Amino acid sequence: MAKTTDDIKLVCGLGNPGADYALTRHNAGFAVVDALAERLGVRYWKSEGGCSVAMVKLRVGTETREVILAKPQSYMNTSGGPLSKLARAHKVGPAEILVVHDEVDLPEGRVQVKLGGGLNAHNGLRSIADKLGTRDFARVRCGIGRPPGKMSVADYTLKQLKGAAVDEFLVMAQEAADVVERCLEEGVAKQL
Repeated sequence: MAKTTDDIKLVCGLGNPGADYALTRHNAGFAVVDALAERLGVRYWKSEGGCSVAMVKLRVGTETREVILAKPQSYMNTSGGPLSKLARAHKVGPAEILVVHDEVDLPEGRVQVKLGGGLNAHNGLRSIADKLGTRDFARVRCGIGRPPGKMSVADYTLKQLKGAAVDEFLVMAQEAADVVERCLEEGVAKQL
């Protein structure tokens, strides 16, 4: 099993930039990071290393520490480049990174923490593993389920959500943000 520190320094949500992608299943990672940023009172995002970045102060026990929230602004399939550049700039190792992403192999709405392991044909994870040189980073997997019928995974993940599906997606983002907060406050290992 991969090793991680209990000191996550960088939370990276995966998604595609732009309004056309905002309410798609593939942008679950962005939605979770946005929900977390709202809770933590983020007022300012800056561009750094190809990512939209916010620095937050988090109180853990009696200590306060800084955590980087990041949303790579390249497309999903190349998100490893901006993330690795940002991590190097802040001297953050792979074991200190938590990646939040959509997962077709989990039922819709289910949230699960995973440490290292396979990439499940997820091009964003593959890009990150390639650029970091390891699969040993923590993940929060946001279940989106499998496409219905013969719909392709690409069409399913990039389809604009409407009506009740939007509400369900936003509820999952809040639940996943709860999980991310627990990972930051209690450590990833306790969430497995």
